[in-house]
Amino acid sequence: MFAKRIIPCLDCKDGRVVKGIHFVNLRDAGDPGELAEMYNREGADELVMLDISASREGRATLMETVRRVARRLFIPLTVGGGVRTLDDARRLLSTGADKVAVNTAAVETPEVVREIAENYGRQAIVVAIDARRPKESGTAFQAVHTGGTPVPQQTNPATHWEVVTYGGTKPTGLDALEWAHRVEELGAGEILLTSMDTDGTRSGFDCELTAAIARALHIPVIASGGAGDSQHFVEVFQKGCADAALAASIFHYETHTIRSLKEYLRTQGVPVRI
Repeated sequence: MFAKRIIPCLDCKDGRVVKGIHFVNLRDAGDPGELAEMYNREGADELVMLDISASREGRATLMETVRRVARRLFIPLTVGGGVRTLDDARRLLSTGADKVAVNTAAVETPEVVREIAENYGRQAIVVAIDARRPKESGTAFQAVHTGGTPVPQQTNPATHWEVVTYGGTKPTGLDALEWAHRVEELGAGEILLTSMDTDGTRSGFDCELTAAIARALHIPVIASGGAGDSQHFVEVFQKGCADAALAASIFHYETHTIRSLKEYLRTQGVPVRI
């Protein structure tokens, strides 16, 4: 069995790490370079840095922040936020990122996923999917075209999730499971799956959502949104079938250290690298 990965996340805005609930009510969490160095030292398997306001503000990712973070790392770095084109990916990869994460642009221009994968390999492209349960019963999802065949619309909000973009502010009407299938076909190397229902709440990962996506795909799924204690990680690995788990607040504010978390996971039968 492959070791499960623990991935701290740096949500960045204006060159600082921030954290909030459902991507709002943000508060400062520190300097991205200093936090990156600390997580590297503590034994994180990878690091994700997301420029959370780039898409909403219509600008590219803050390159200087990427450089500062990359210089302090000896583990893989994934960078996302404002990645819209192959040129955006090229700049980030040349600046020090090992992978780029695409979210909003993948929905609006799906071919960008294929272009990045063809030019840099599947291992370099992560598709971030932010999903939530529709609030209104009977919400109809758009059909996602896979292989030229429309996927039937889904209407049951109790068992389906809708993709949202622009930092969780814009509903798309896309069914998250069908969209995950589509981006895997386009060349995504892994999925960064965030539950907008649990993000920042520390109430636990959405294991139902994570398992639904992970069981349906052949590529790794990183669970994100809701980590509050060590047991939540056990649940998302064992019940949610995640290949990796991402968290921010519990690491930034030193509620847990990566080392102590991994030691606990090992006692629970979860394979990790220490």
